[in-house]
Formats: sequence, C-alpha cells, structure tokens
Amino acid sequence: MESSGTASSTSSIFTNFPLISAIVAFAIAQSTKIVTTWYRERRWDLKQLISSGGMPSSHSATVTALAAAIGLQDGFGGSVFATAVVLACVVMYDAFGVRLQAGRQAEVLNQIVYELPAEHPLAESRPLRELLGHTPPQD
Repeated sequence: MESSGTASSTSSIFTNFPLISAIVAFAIAQSTKIVTTWYRERRWDLKQLISSGGMPSSHSATVTALAAAIGLQDGFGGSVFATAVVLACVVMYDAFGVRLQAGRQAEVLNQIVYELPAEHPLAESRPLRELLGHTPPQD
C-alpha cells in the first residue's frame, strides 16, 4: 500500500500545475535575459541562464506564476493562495529593496577598491556583483 502512494506522489510532481508554472516562468525570465543582453550589448551571454539580478526578475516571475497557478487551481479564497501571495510579496520586496541596496553598496566598495594603491593587499580582489536588485523603473 505504501509503495503505491509513493509512486502516485512521484508521478504527480510531473503534473503539478503550480510547480510547472513556476519552473516555466523562471525559465522564460532567465532566457529573456540572454536575448536582452544580446540586444543591448550585441553579445551572447549564457551565464545569464544561471545568474540572479537584473530584469526580467526570475524571482518575481517564479513566485507570481506560483501564486497565480495556485489561485487558478485551488481558488483565490484559500489559505494556500494567501500564503503564496505573501511569499511573492516578500520576494519582490527583497528584490526591490534589500538587494537593490546591497548592489549599491557593492558599487561603492568596488570604487573604493579600484582607487586603492596597487601594493594594497585588496587591490587585486575580484569586484563584487553590483546588479543584485531592481531599480524602481524596472519594477
């Protein structure tokens, strides 16, 4: 009896509408970054498939698709949908606020390191990532 329950739950993951929606939204957002990078810089950058930050926001797309799919499947009045919406709001707030500020700090720190004398031990350190969040016009 237990093995049939395991088999059905394993096969149901491949037909889980909210999960598939979230994965597809993530893939579309990440793939779009490759195209927009090519359009802006005229170069293909496959690292965009696995990088975070920038637009479109794969984090926001993923949690929005998840919440929408849960609402469509289970109804918009349930506690699962409410939980998904709160999760989406937290993720988007983080992308807009906290990660944006961390990116701005990285920008300042990179400038400080750039201006260090060559003999300073940190002068050769790798720059911090500056594109961590989204600016207000991007959201």
